Amino acid sequence: MKEEKFKIIQFIRELIIYIDDNLDNFPKKDIELKNRIRNASYDLLEYAYKANINSNLDEKRNSLENIMAKVKIIDFLLNLCYDKQIINSKRYLKFGEKIDDILKYTLGWKKSLNQ
Repeated sequence: MKEEKFKIIQFIRELIIYIDDNLDNFPKKDIELKNRIRNASYDLLEYAYKANINSNLDEKRNSLENIMAKVKIIDFLLNLCYDKQIINSKRYLKFGEKIDDILKYTLGWKKSLNQ
């Protein structure tokens, strides 16, 4: 895997790869749930790049807030998958670790903007 200099992008990349590797055996009736998780993860990537290149602090903060909101949505959707027994507890916990890393670095980035 290519090492990304921008740490949040690296975590989002790992999440996207993990999603692709671990959500391939979805029941057909829940395929929309899978698509929403996948699309939301790509939205994270877009928001992170926008926050990185934007020089306007308010727009940068807005992008970071979008990342945090999208992470919460992904977490909710994955929790739904766990409740429906589409993913097991081991995968759910691994997803949680990746999501926590993204949130932790996003919050740190946001705090650094406020100083």
